[in-house]
Amino acid sequence: MTAGVPLKVGIAGAGSIAFGTAALLKQMGHEPMLWSPSGEGTAELRSAGDLTAAGAIELTFTPGIASDAKELAASSDVIVVAVPGYGHKAIMDALAPHLAAGQPVIISSHASFGALYLADRLAARGVELPITAWGTTAVTGRRQGGTRVQVNTVRSLIDMCTIPESSTDAGKALCERLFGERFNLRDGLLAITLSNLNPQNHMGIALANMTRMEKGEAWGQGENVTPNVGRLLEALDKERLAIAEKLGLAVRTIFEHFHLSFHVPVASISDMNQEMHKMGRGGTGPSTGDSRYVTEDVPFGLAVTVALGKMAGCPAVLHQAGVEIFSAMYGRDFFAENDLLPAIGLEEMTLDDLRQAVSTGCLGEGGERA
Repeated sequence: MTAGVPLKVGIAGAGSIAFGTAALLKQMGHEPMLWSPSGEGTAELRSAGDLTAAGAIELTFTPGIASDAKELAASSDVIVVAVPGYGHKAIMDALAPHLAAGQPVIISSHASFGALYLADRLAARGVELPITAWGTTAVTGRRQGGTRVQVNTVRSLIDMCTIPESSTDAGKALCERLFGERFNLRDGLLAITLSNLNPQNHMGIALANMTRMEKGEAWGQGENVTPNVGRLLEALDKERLAIAEKLGLAVRTIFEHFHLSFHVPVASISDMNQEMHKMGRGGTGPSTGDSRYVTEDVPFGLAVTVALGKMAGCPAVLHQAGVEIFSAMYGRDFFAENDLLPAIGLEEMTLDDLRQAVSTGCLGEGGERA
């Protein structure tokens, strides 16, 4: 990949984040291609051609459209996985047979040690490549139909790491070439796993506004992070930070997250959200109970924090309660819906096993390849 030359970037996904990511890549001078695993996400684009972004990015362009994972991999210099966590394993299973040695993969954002799962699938083929994990997405927004996306914000700082660790510098350089100088290196995949604040934040927001979601109401998310909701989010953050401290990891706080993502002064979490609302950056809350705030973030976010808390001897009581409450509300076992943790054999791993795996990108005795 020659410096300065536009890169062909294949995006696995066709939802809000995938559309917004494609717009950001185009704005940066690159050539995005979208792949919808079901085909439905890109159906209108195939006929209309143009994708329009509004808000933080104002742009109309014609992205490439791939018909399957094989075409996406063959047509791209870099692959970006931009689907909810519950789709990661299926996407990785589809891509793994077609990725070439050295072809970089970026996971936006990383969930449930999916980078280890993908590395393991590739190792079975004798293929090695750098896998970069982001702690959050580059953009936030909402897809508005099949050809439009409202980009609410472009984040100023994104935590990241690359496995194997020997590819860290190259991974950061690639991300900056694609998306600009907005990346902060964290100390490996454990730190990235504990740097994703969306699950804890979405837990509090969804619990407090569930009836609005179920009734399909239009409601402002930031304005409804009231003082009580804000205090819950802060308490959840303390649990996550305690686990990180026990593991010797540096991760951002919830206050840093809102400040860097939404460009508001540091204050209480409720006050920061009220300021976001005043500035028009508060966003809209989910208008359905079938929201990724629950179906993705509970099994692939909260449940992972619970598991790491147990491994570290630092129980995440509120996070565990959240999984159990949502399971009761939905009549589902959200702990059991995570298909990535069993696939890497996390329950059989010691903390040392996990540290070794996230450093090398190779599963050891506790993992699937044992």
